[in-house]
Amino acid sequence: MKKFTWITVFLMGALVAVSAAAAGDFDGTRPLLVSVLRVVECTPDGACRQVSPESVELPQFMKIDFANKTIGPAAADDDRPGTPIERQEVVDGKLILQGAEDGYDKMRDGLGWTIAISAETGQVVLTASGDEVAFVVFGAALPL
Repeated sequence: MKKFTWITVFLMGALVAVSAAAAGDFDGTRPLLVSVLRVVECTPDGACRQVSPESVELPQFMKIDFANKTIGPAAADDDRPGTPIERQEVVDGKLILQGAEDGYDKMRDGLGWTIAISAETGQVVLTASGDEVAFVVFGAALPL
């Protein structure tokens, strides 16, 4: 019985330590790799459809660099510029990041975006809206 008690105490302690370490992974202090899992595009007529990341010029993998306050493609050979993180706050167990992107020169394609990252699981939901279009992107983050 004593052996079982010590093993239980050890396992519970290890679980608490792992949970505490994992909780710090998504608090905005460590860079993150985000995998884009699903992209949904919606238009004012109420139509929504799943699209590929490539069709909306979104990289499959993004790097969130909190030190430089930027989000950009994770691939070293992807030369698309990153976008600045203008606001960062923790709300109800989620790390919230916000910003705006101007898009291409001489085109009315700018949009505002918000990313919510679960501090517990690393699940990511990105929403972005512009003129006559909105996007919802689901993904998952890993600390780098």
